[in-house]
Amino acid sequence: MNTEVNVTYITLGGYVELQKYRYLYFMIMFTVYILIICFNSVIVFLITIHKNLHEPMYIFIAALLINSVLFSTNIYPKLLIDFLSEKHIITTAFCIFQGFSYYTLATSEFLLLAVMAYDRYVSICKPLQYPTIMRETTVKGFLILAWLVPACEIAVSVVLYTNVKLCNFTMKGIFCNNSAFTLQCVISEAISIYGVAMLLNIALFPMLFILFTYTRILIISYRSCKKVRKKAAQTCLPHLLVLINFSCFAVYDVVVVRVESDLPKLARLIMTLQMIAYHPLLNPIIYGLKMKEISKHLKRLLLQIKSH
Repeated sequence: MNTEVNVTYITLGGYVELQKYRYLYFMIMFTVYILIICFNSVIVFLITIHKNLHEPMYIFIAALLINSVLFSTNIYPKLLIDFLSEKHIITTAFCIFQGFSYYTLATSEFLLLAVMAYDRYVSICKPLQYPTIMRETTVKGFLILAWLVPACEIAVSVVLYTNVKLCNFTMKGIFCNNSAFTLQCVISEAISIYGVAMLLNIALFPMLFILFTYTRILIISYRSCKKVRKKAAQTCLPHLLVLINFSCFAVYDVVVVRVESDLPKLARLIMTLQMIAYHPLLNPIIYGLKMKEISKHLKRLLLQIKSH
């Protein structure tokens, strides 16, 4: 980045009493990271090996869980190293990369949830047309766009940010998210305007689309027979739970910069750790317990493990 002083490191200043609790922090977050990898991988494994789960709905679920693992891997290894380190620093280049990966994967989740909502809408509201609409090429196209569109849009903001002058090199967070914008000497108007446009395009619009499709599903299933209502409840409820969970995470991340001056440091640390732990950990639990076919295969797998 263009700076008047030769500083290439940013200090992560969001830790609280790390000297005293470093090993406790490390063990808790290391355990959470291992559980995230294991839980998500088990569900993806079940979807991969069972042919009756090779349907668009389950493929999208697998993509969502893979996204969660990548999201966590972008944060946890550096976080675990920092827990055991004396200095909590990050190079500006790696900070930009971490921020890029963080927001690409986070916004990809919104698009994946939007695609899943559309899949459920077609399945429940247009069942006869479902095989024609949700072909294999369509599914692949949706998956590619869900990762490619956010990556391209956020890449533009990264290019804009690399030309910004920094006057502060201590960030209040524990990893590089939008807290990095407080490091600027002068808040860039171009970045702010583009950020709002990007937020609308890859977060708010998909959210409105999801709400619209689920409203349509609710109306149509309410007017239909009991079988349709049951199918809607079984397949849509897990998606809605994941959406609510992820929306809470997104709202916190968007407003954190606005309120961080008023938020106690310990409260901010606890909320941040919960934010990066709960969502990727709860996703496979929700789908494993609430999706009937996945739950069935999961129970069989657990019984096989138990018998051995």
